[in-house]
Amino acid sequence: MGEPSQRGELAGSSAMPHTRNAGSGLAADGMEQAFPASQGWWGINPAAHTFAEEVSKMYDPVMVQPMRDEVTEVGFTELKTVEEVDGELKDLKGTALLFVNSVCGCAAGGARPGLRLALQNSSNKPAKLLTVFAGMERDAANQARGYLVGVPPSSPMIALLKDGEPVHVLERHHIEGHMPDMIAGNLMAAFEEYCG
Repeated sequence: MGEPSQRGELAGSSAMPHTRNAGSGLAADGMEQAFPASQGWWGINPAAHTFAEEVSKMYDPVMVQPMRDEVTEVGFTELKTVEEVDGELKDLKGTALLFVNSVCGCAAGGARPGLRLALQNSSNKPAKLLTVFAGMERDAANQARGYLVGVPPSSPMIALLKDGEPVHVLERHHIEGHMPDMIAGNLMAAFEEYCG
């Protein structure tokens, strides 16, 4: 068993976001080996994140990364903070496609492949491609949804905005059960109408 001063020091360490304040006794012997301070919680650099930010996320960031990559590889810009959302959508002039990404099967089987097909096969495209991730950066996702006046929150969701107004929206119930080529066709028709 370690010395009390070592336990208190470990428990209060800012490098260990999963522990509480010094002297709480929450850090047991071997905690440093199970959760090395250099690795942090879930393998994330603790200097770059706070515990509150990490526990507000529903999913392991490592698991979610390929789902993010699927859309950033075709040109989407990730918006992870309220400020980033407002910077892109407040006073929007022109067109923007906003994708509310999700870990669900209909995002994997329909929305993301449908987006890819639509963007690869359309001559008219939105000026901006933006994405937020539901269940990960909740504040950013909620802020983005706030720009979709009259549209109930849903994930996944694909919204085409023109001059700040949603002009074409695919909610989850429009995506679920539909093949990527059907979703792509729907989006391409909207691009033709609003982005030409």
